[in-house]
Amino acid sequence: MSDEHPTDLQSHPVLVVDFGAQYAQLIARRVREAQVYSEVVPHTTGAADLLAREPAAIILSGGPSSVYADGAPALDRELLEAGVPVFGMCYGFQAMAQALGGTVSHTGSREYGKTDADISGVDSTLFSGQPTRQTVWMSHGDSVTVAPDGMAVTASTPGTPVAAFEDDERHLYGVQWHPEVLHSEQGQRVLENFLRKGAGIAPDWTASNVVEGLVETVREAVGEDRVLCALSGGVDSSVAAALVQRAVGDQLTCVFVDHGLLREGEAEQVEQDFVEATGVDLVVVDAREQFLAALAGVTDPEQKRKIIGAQFIRVFEQAARDVVKDRGDEQHPVKWLVQGTLYPDVVESGGGEGAANIKSHHNVGGLPDDLQFKLIEPLRTLFKDEVRQVGLELGVPETIVWRQPFPGPGLGIRIIGEVTADRLDLLRRADAIAREELTRAGLDRDIWQCPVVLLADVRSVGVQGDGRTYGHPVVLRPVASEDAMTADWARVPYDVLAVISTRITNEVDEVNRVVLDVTSKPPGTIEWE
Repeated sequence: MSDEHPTDLQSHPVLVVDFGAQYAQLIARRVREAQVYSEVVPHTTGAADLLAREPAAIILSGGPSSVYADGAPALDRELLEAGVPVFGMCYGFQAMAQALGGTVSHTGSREYGKTDADISGVDSTLFSGQPTRQTVWMSHGDSVTVAPDGMAVTASTPGTPVAAFEDDERHLYGVQWHPEVLHSEQGQRVLENFLRKGAGIAPDWTASNVVEGLVETVREAVGEDRVLCALSGGVDSSVAAALVQRAVGDQLTCVFVDHGLLREGEAEQVEQDFVEATGVDLVVVDAREQFLAALAGVTDPEQKRKIIGAQFIRVFEQAARDVVKDRGDEQHPVKWLVQGTLYPDVVESGGGEGAANIKSHHNVGGLPDDLQFKLIEPLRTLFKDEVRQVGLELGVPETIVWRQPFPGPGLGIRIIGEVTADRLDLLRRADAIAREELTRAGLDRDIWQCPVVLLADVRSVGVQGDGRTYGHPVVLRPVASEDAMTADWARVPYDVLAVISTRITNEVDEVNRVVLDVTSKPPGTIEWE
């Protein structure tokens, strides 16, 4: 299928040109929070290709380079002369200035972190309705020392006389700082002023509009074909299933594979809560023995992932044959497989450029080359928080919508070492205790997720009762994040951690030590394997 954009809301996106910025994804998120659709594209995308997308606006991100350094990412002046509103941030601001004939200099004066900016253009497009002094977040060594002709300088800092400029006639705007980060106290207002006043974009990227557009896209793509959904019970697959069910009704059959790698109570929640709320046609496949047999003796995490993924697909293929046979509908075979791929998945796998919602191939997750289905990925352009809003709009139960993210390979990659039935039971009990206590403490909305990891190949000495023990440690990995692209370890209150630790070591046999992972992402990942 072609890479056409599925809804009118996405037909004229705000394109964020990534010059290697740490915050490029965050810029796209902030634009979407302003109810405008946005995508990230690499700076290597040519001006003609960018303009062919008919963007409503273009945002130039920051980046680590100096604009006058050899090999620094260049900005084609054609983008600035095409009549499309453009907003430059940090490096993007300097690249705009240089491309338009201004001067960027290495002044020897650097600004990093919180900085006070003086706003001279209080009635300007970017700063309308804002205080004349505001705290902004700077990160630069070079500065714009002479603004391009036609640009009105609207802000300055002690080290940067040209900290913002605007040209309403050409719809060109820029700031030296990072308005996308929360440390810039008026940052979101600056961004929204650009979108509303500078670019004239209506705030119509809302959950109800997104649902309407995606439902129509799926309906047009599928036609009368049958669809199979890989339902895991997690947020992503559940919302994807509910959306496709809204689009094609009883043409969808959801297959829930009990592979033995699930958390406690998950199978029952899917079979009862989700089916009751959505009315989907659900087939449950008991494949526990099959998966455990395939994983026997395997300790390498990548090999585990590949085995689990391959087993999943083979189970689905058999389920597809069974669905056709059971319903006696040879005229409408199962041609499509629904997958809950999200935008961060696409970007982190290198597929962010021009990502479409529905593709006949897949570049995320290591699916086999001989896949017998075409894929529907209706959530492919959404961040996790947007998926949750879409799920609520579709009537997915809140108990599922607000569940902690869970990896596709399940508990199989939260066991460091070989996956066995006994180890899975042990980890399930420890995980259930951690989730129960976090919920009791009211922390479910404060943390992104809290993986519990079993160090199955590690033994530690402990004292329980009157004797020494030689048991396994488990790791608590509570993290705070917006979309899993970056994360920080969550500061769970000590008393909550104490209860979790006490309960796990008291109630879970063979666990005698609970440790806390306090690593951010980067450098660490959220999952251990």
